[in-house]
Amino acid sequence: MTARPGTPSTQPHPPSSTAGSRRGPTALRDTLALMGLPLLAALALPAAFAGGGTRRWFGGRAESQRAEAQAAKDAAAAAFYELDTAQRDLRISIETITAVDDSPAARSAVSAFEALGRRIDEVSQRYIQAVDAHDLDRTDLEAGAAARARGELTAARDELVRVKQELERFGSSLGPLLGTAETRLAQVAPAVERARQALLAASNALDGVRAHGLRADDLAARLAALSPELTKLNQGAGQHGVQQTLDRAQRVQREAGAIRAEAEQLPQRAAEIDHRLVSLRTRAQALTTRAGQVDPVLSELRRRFAAACWQDLQRVPEQAAENVRQAEAKLREAQQARDAQRWPEATSLLSTVRALLNATDDAVSAAGERLNRLNAVQKDPQAETERTRFAIRDAQRLAMTGRTTPDPRHARPLDEAVARLERAVGSLEGRHPDYWHFLTETDAVRQTVAQVVARIREERGGGH
Repeated sequence: MTARPGTPSTQPHPPSSTAGSRRGPTALRDTLALMGLPLLAALALPAAFAGGGTRRWFGGRAESQRAEAQAAKDAAAAAFYELDTAQRDLRISIETITAVDDSPAARSAVSAFEALGRRIDEVSQRYIQAVDAHDLDRTDLEAGAAARARGELTAARDELVRVKQELERFGSSLGPLLGTAETRLAQVAPAVERARQALLAASNALDGVRAHGLRADDLAARLAALSPELTKLNQGAGQHGVQQTLDRAQRVQREAGAIRAEAEQLPQRAAEIDHRLVSLRTRAQALTTRAGQVDPVLSELRRRFAAACWQDLQRVPEQAAENVRQAEAKLREAQQARDAQRWPEATSLLSTVRALLNATDDAVSAAGERLNRLNAVQKDPQAETERTRFAIRDAQRLAMTGRTTPDPRHARPLDEAVARLERAVGSLEGRHPDYWHFLTETDAVRQTVAQVVARIREERGGGH
């Protein structure tokens, strides 16, 4: 909106003729006669003889109306300017909100502001029409015209003031939305700066790693991939949106921080890989020696116990040797990956080696443990039986605590455990008892009993 200011036209009032007032009509007629002018012609001339000229007899009222109209015009212009300023200020607030917030409340605020804008355009147009309709600087402005101008301009001012009040009330209602938006906007610059600093720190960390002879090519590639993101951050929230910029800044900061952390840990990681290479080589050599001791154990098992006690261990020596060969091959590959500084590959290969050696260790140990357990149960099978019966009786006492009859859900599996134990004990009768079957059965019985005990305690602990 552009104001159309107007300024009042003022003229000095000429002094009245004191001489004329003393001489009266007769003196005036005598003077006109000397000038040779008829009386009617003289009445048409301005009465300007005594003091340099005076206005017509109705000029005083017209000038008063003109002044009042001009004052109304000035007041309307001031109201127009204030409304325009308020609208521009509120538009900035709306743009702040829409830059951050796309919620239904924000969209509703935009719609309401647009409706107010249309209302402002209407009253502004009426104000401009009122200004254009009246030329207050005309020398022949009549009192009636000035009065009409004053009325229209005053009405225009009143409309402008009312709309400004509506605008102010609307602006007050935007407080929560605007506060949230300004808070988010205030977060943009610090977030972008933190992202930049994180990128700089990651770059410096990579430089430090390279100074120690480590390439860190994968980390460098990840850092280079963040370059387009930095470009968008530098372009600003005005182009990419506030929320998108905040999310991007956080993502860049997070990724750059991860790169920096990995770079700083890289020398230690390289040292750990070197240590694991040495340790796993030593372990593979030790397992080779231990695997060679499985054959004598198997020989004793075959000689002293039934086939069912050792058949599942037949392939342990062969499998152990194969696992060790695979582990040694993977160790060589891991060394090559480490020399080429392919750190993830080296780490993965070492994990494979460790898994192979763990499996070999378990298999080799199983043969020796099998022989020890079979020796123990062959010497005193009653000890294993009593150990299992004690577990059953303990569970039965717990099941009867606070009850006159046991809960069938507990009694049934415990009764089945007793029967299963008796069958296992019976299997030891005969010339070549299967001690391994006996041990696996007693193990299974104790596991069942332990499950029942856990269930009883859980139910009672839960208030059942």
